[in-house]
Amino acid sequence: MKSNRNIPQHIAIIMDGNGRWAKARGLERTEGHIAGVESVRRAISSAAELGIKYLTLYTFSTENWGRPKEEVDALMALMCKCVQNEEPELVKQGVQMRFIGLRSGLPEEVRESITHIEAATANCNTLTVILALNYSSRSEITEAAKELARKAVSGEINPEEIDSRMVDDALFTQSFPDPDLIIRTGGEYRLSNFLLWQGAYAELYFTPTLWPDFGKKSLAEAIDAFGGRDRRYGKLSEQEE
Repeated sequence: MKSNRNIPQHIAIIMDGNGRWAKARGLERTEGHIAGVESVRRAISSAAELGIKYLTLYTFSTENWGRPKEEVDALMALMCKCVQNEEPELVKQGVQMRFIGLRSGLPEEVRESITHIEAATANCNTLTVILALNYSSRSEITEAAKELARKAVSGEINPEEIDSRMVDDALFTQSFPDPDLIIRTGGEYRLSNFLLWQGAYAELYFTPTLWPDFGKKSLAEAIDAFGGRDRRYGKLSEQEE
């Protein structure tokens, strides 16, 4: 990584390509997800080493329930196993784990694992890793709208005073800064219902690299690309002023 590049505070990643990676090797899709777990480990350790403060990973979308039951069950089991196995290393690295999404729709065992790992890493402060699980941006915004509507009906807030800050505070991500950089692996060029509100001014980086092949070098290349962008937030760049 080029030392003169800016480091984003918050990176979000759409981890795409596990199934295609497995298929290209004649393996079951589940094997691709297992290989993807190793990439998650690399991403977390690399982000901590590079000074990233927040890393959000799109782990399981609300639309993913439409996949074959065998694959969904395997993913849920893999989630529980990883949470249990990774706890000592996460604490050692100072990684705080947080989760966003609709928890009520998850299996009880997964909810218990989430609660446990969040409590176990609550005092870690080197890097915050946010797993988006049973998440979609539309469901998140819908839930935020419901919360604001309830408050308006109860008289807690005036509907005319609702602004973007109040929407921010009603989202699952209310405790975290917006992402500076959104990366999508696997060669697709879409956000797939991921952080649509929060990513309004994020830089987007798309790579053909499949998620199981995404490593520290790949992350450094994305950060280098981010460092070369002119982030204007709707204003003029310095050279245009």
